[in-house]
Amino acid sequence: MGDPFYITTAISYPNGRPHIGHAYEAIAADAIARFQRQAGRDVRFQTGTDEHGLKMVQTARDRGVEVRALADEMSGYFKAMCDRLAISYDRFIRTTDADHHRASQAIWQAMADAGDLYLDRYEGWYSIRDEAFYDEKELVDGEGGAKLSPQGTPVTWTAEETWFFRLSKYQQPLLDFYAANPDFIRPEARRNEILRFVEGGLSDLSVSRTSFDWGVAVPGSPGHVMYVWVDALTNYLTGAGYPDGELRYWPADLHLIGKDIVRFHAVYWPAFLMSAGIALPKTVFGHGFLLHRGEKMSKSLGNVVDPLDLAEAFGVDGLRYFLLREVSFGQDGSYSAEAIVMRVNAELANAFGNLAQRTLSFIAKNLGGAFPDAGRADEADAQLIEEVVVACAALRAGFTDLLLSQGVEAWLRGVFACNQYIDAQAPWSLRKTDPERMHAVLRTLVRAIRTLAIAILPVVPEGAGSVLDQIGADERDHAAIDDDDWYQRRFDAGGVIAPPTPAFPRLELPAATEPA
Repeated sequence: MGDPFYITTAISYPNGRPHIGHAYEAIAADAIARFQRQAGRDVRFQTGTDEHGLKMVQTARDRGVEVRALADEMSGYFKAMCDRLAISYDRFIRTTDADHHRASQAIWQAMADAGDLYLDRYEGWYSIRDEAFYDEKELVDGEGGAKLSPQGTPVTWTAEETWFFRLSKYQQPLLDFYAANPDFIRPEARRNEILRFVEGGLSDLSVSRTSFDWGVAVPGSPGHVMYVWVDALTNYLTGAGYPDGELRYWPADLHLIGKDIVRFHAVYWPAFLMSAGIALPKTVFGHGFLLHRGEKMSKSLGNVVDPLDLAEAFGVDGLRYFLLREVSFGQDGSYSAEAIVMRVNAELANAFGNLAQRTLSFIAKNLGGAFPDAGRADEADAQLIEEVVVACAALRAGFTDLLLSQGVEAWLRGVFACNQYIDAQAPWSLRKTDPERMHAVLRTLVRAIRTLAIAILPVVPEGAGSVLDQIGADERDHAAIDDDDWYQRRFDAGGVIAPPTPAFPRLELPAATEPA
């Protein structure tokens, strides 16, 4: 068993169906989790739904259903999205799970034992949509003088008895922690935002509600349920086995979240953990927003697209590849149907898919599918393998540093090198003029294709897995890098390559993949 690696997405608020932003975060986290498994880490990957809070109560009331029934229905849509997009989670957590209620009450009690909770009355601005409290100085003016949150969401004046958390006590400890752990908040722009926020002073935080009862009950305080972010953030501990398990996977290696909720994860969450005497996660990474043709998606603009519709139109691999290749991770990105088709066809179908297809088809047709023997090698063969290995190593370095699009771009250099090599070597001509040299070229190409397929497997698991299956690379080999011993084993065993099927077919632009 390798070293543990614990990665989480934010848990999605299911008062509406999943959108492409949810899919993007899940796909990125999944690619990182698959990559870490390839590296031999003992990965735990958690995603799920955050089902408490006032928004859920209001949505259920508007629909005329029980809140629990709404939570069950909507959570099911998010789980279905993950399953359809090949998200290899180890647990899909729901904050309505019984063990999560126990974990939330345990961390509450630990904060109370530390003297960090006190009962008082809260009066201030609250955004139901954000489930967040805001100071007056943070508000912005909307139309007609309406007050809005920094996110542009409506706020209402709230007054009720509440438990407070002594967040102000942790201002300097948080700043000291940030200084000692510069990679705790990434990318740097998010870190700088949080530093400015905390340096500006922290007020104590209201952490319970009495105006509704849909949530985790506060221990020993009838009528109070926990502020939704207290129990939502605790899901990461629940998944690690808190408070009863050995916590093998804690502290978490990576919380992958949207940039709009970095404050909750990089200020409130570490303060709660400090209070409870629990180790802090290693990295909080706030990725950017996914825009539709450069515009933020909203129901009012009519540009919200169901990610399952995109997966149906472009294939799961196509959607995954586009999002991880197109968007510089950590920054905002944009998508359109035309952009997906262009990127996938140019790089995945034409460059890598065609390379594998024509190589394996040539072997099936001209060698009866038999693995080529050593043949007559020359310097070009070793040079290609080196270029491919270097390109794949650069992909691994990129993924290690969460530079996902740069990693895929580096991988493409290996693909392009293979296509230049096959055109220069022209095995179809060598078949007549120099069969021994043809064998060496084909052998080199099979080795290179296998290495490239292994490297890109976390991004496009279905297509890359198909390529590996067609050349007989079993699961044990999926974690390996270029390995001539693997080829020799297959050759000695009389391995056969059947007439291949396209792993990455070209896409056509569907007529109705986007809203009018």
